[in-house]
Amino acid sequence: MTQILTVTLNPALDLATSCKSVVPGPKLRCGPETAEPGGGGVNVARAIHQLGGQARALVALGGPNGDTLGRLLEERGLDLVRHDAPGDTRHSFSVTDETTGQQYRFVLSGPQWSAAQLDAVLDHLAQEAPEGAFIVLSGSMPPGCAPGWIPRACARLSGRRVVVDTSGAHLHHQATAPQPAPHVLRMDSAEARELSGSALTTRTDSADFAETLRQRGAADMVIIARGKDGSVIATPQGRWFASAANDTVVSAIGAGDSFVGGFVMALAAGDPAPEALRKGTAAAAAAVLSPGTQLCLPQDYAALLPRTALEPL
Repeated sequence: MTQILTVTLNPALDLATSCKSVVPGPKLRCGPETAEPGGGGVNVARAIHQLGGQARALVALGGPNGDTLGRLLEERGLDLVRHDAPGDTRHSFSVTDETTGQQYRFVLSGPQWSAAQLDAVLDHLAQEAPEGAFIVLSGSMPPGCAPGWIPRACARLSGRRVVVDTSGAHLHHQATAPQPAPHVLRMDSAEARELSGSALTTRTDSADFAETLRQRGAADMVIIARGKDGSVIATPQGRWFASAANDTVVSAIGAGDSFVGGFVMALAAGDPAPEALRKGTAAAAAAVLSPGTQLCLPQDYAALLPRTALEPL
């Protein structure tokens, strides 16, 4: 299998709990909390590991939270590549309202990075990932990382296959097709609607916009997730849709990261892009069955994969 290296510059120690109801004013007495290592690239590596694959995880860690997060990753058997962060690793936390079932998610910002510190990350990645490897840039970019860093990363990491799943200003910049472009660019349906200025009501609408981005040069392959409906992909060989085989949502945390994990794991094993799309979609559907931040469990993935259908568009 081709090597996979995930990158998490702004990880979080994810805390999850619940209370009877979430209302302003009084103290909210919560139930037992769980602590999980979080952040896009961290979750992608965890998902791959839980599905039986192998991935190395380069994670920027700092302070006591960073020590705890690193220990949790190693306890889960991940191949951790430590990178010194410029400050303390952040917290994030989610609270589930037991009365309504609604989930409230709070995400803190994390430490500020300088241009020199970000350049050092690229040097570290080039050292750790051989040519041909998949490098997954997933999750929010840290404070101080300006749009334009992803093309710089693609230039510095020439010969590797860069997979990007980010948001905000970095996604908007990438949609303008700065060069060099990554191998894969993924976004969710809300992000795609914002970028396109269109409702993207149908699967074909989403696939058309993905193809527009691909032809523009945003990436070799563009994926748009459509929530419970599934995901579409535009590639040089055509466009496909994979259906989500699950309508039950316990927790949406990590569904996108589980998709990326299943997708990249399949590509690294030699599967063609459409089959990788199907496996990524099954991993995302499995993730929403798990409470808190547990991501995709292998038994759920195994049950959902045969029910995940693939069709050309």
